[in-house]
Amino acid sequence: MAEADGKQGAGGAAGEWYWCLEHGKAEPAGHCRAEQQMGPYDSPEEAARWRERVEDRNEAWDAEDERWEGPGG
Repeated sequence: MAEADGKQGAGGAAGEWYWCLEHGKAEPAGHCRAEQQMGPYDSPEEAARWRERVEDRNEAWDAEDERWEGPGG
């Protein structure tokens, strides 16, 4: 199991942080199962903003799809 300071644990590199969907908080690499995590991120603060990053990416992908397929796709 990873240390609370973000040191390397099972399944992750030192300094990597993930948002745990099960626990609803930022956790160091290797703390929970991969299917329960969003990341990796460089810090707990970045991990806590996971939803914002996902929404931004989805909007960008939707805009690209519309550009590619045309309005009403």
